Amino acid sequence: MVQVSDQPSVIDLFAGCGGMTVGFHREGFRSVMAVEWDRAAASTYAANFGEAHTRWTDIAEVREDEIPQADVIIGGPPCQGFSNLGSKDVEDPRNKLWKEYLRFVVTARPQVFVIENVERFSRTSEFQLLLAEADHGMIKDYTLTTGVLLAANYGVAQRRPRTIVIGSRVGAIPLPDATHDKNPTGNLKPWETVRSRIAGLDERPATTELPETMTEYFGHRIRGVFKGSEIHFGRKPTDLSLARYDHVPPGGGRFDLPDHLLSRCWREKKSGTTDVMGRMRWDAPSLTIRTEFFKPEKGQYLHPQWDPEDPQRRVNRVITHYEASLLQDFPKDYLWCGSKTEIAKQIGNAVPSGLAAAIAKQIKGRLS
Repeated sequence: MVQVSDQPSVIDLFAGCGGMTVGFHREGFRSVMAVEWDRAAASTYAANFGEAHTRWTDIAEVREDEIPQADVIIGGPPCQGFSNLGSKDVEDPRNKLWKEYLRFVVTARPQVFVIENVERFSRTSEFQLLLAEADHGMIKDYTLTTGVLLAANYGVAQRRPRTIVIGSRVGAIPLPDATHDKNPTGNLKPWETVRSRIAGLDERPATTELPETMTEYFGHRIRGVFKGSEIHFGRKPTDLSLARYDHVPPGGGRFDLPDHLLSRCWREKKSGTTDVMGRMRWDAPSLTIRTEFFKPEKGQYLHPQWDPEDPQRRVNRVITHYEASLLQDFPKDYLWCGSKTEIAKQIGNAVPSGLAAAIAKQIKGRLS
């Protein structure tokens, strides 16, 4: 039987910039390996958790003899093929990467593994193949628990539904019970809100650029390392964009725009895409933070401050990278590497640490 130290070990696959690791470290786990193919994301991970155990490489290039033993394996194989925003192409090679994940499970023999993916993953043919592997294949020794969890129900100020799979060979591990609720009863707490994460930050950032600093990870130079406050930068919207923003109240969107400010595609599309050009609400969680949160035409990403009576008390801009990172539940002092677009991608693809911590806590007490 594997003996677990006071700090059980974890391997993070498709680690991104480290959202899941943040949550697991919060619950006392220690990292023994992280694998991420995107150099900017891997650099951010290394900046926060150390370069020594971080592998910047394609997961398929990691040999079995390089995989350490670990108590737990975590990770979210790329989900673009499953995502409602993706092509939904079942032959998308990215959909097969969960099989590389299982190769690590077979080699490292963790007591528990966790797979995180988009909500729709649980309704795909790939998910059915995963269940088959647990029934009579690569992971037949593991009992699976699956379900869709809403990040807001675990103290994250974001309504982000995710499919979670917990595989265990130490007995079935149920998904963690919610700690928060929109309408809490009993011991449940109310949902965290946008206000609880970004209130008090400079509403009019002084710059639109990242600092001109460079660092080196994995033998290559890359932009950064940036502190959280250094990614709190604005953008330069056009006059047309500013006019549009000014008409959108909290919770509103493109349907609040007068006809003369509508684009042709919006004018001709009378339904759907309700969160486009949307403004957040102060006293509610945000909607899902995606990789292009800096584009208001992609979702509900306008700053929540808007006064119906006083135009001077309206903040007509999208949320900053720093605000997005806080809504994604990253610590205020998290460090970042990469370009503006690369950092945005890291933030949008991450697993909120509060959700990861709830899963970690559920698992830790069951390790032998």
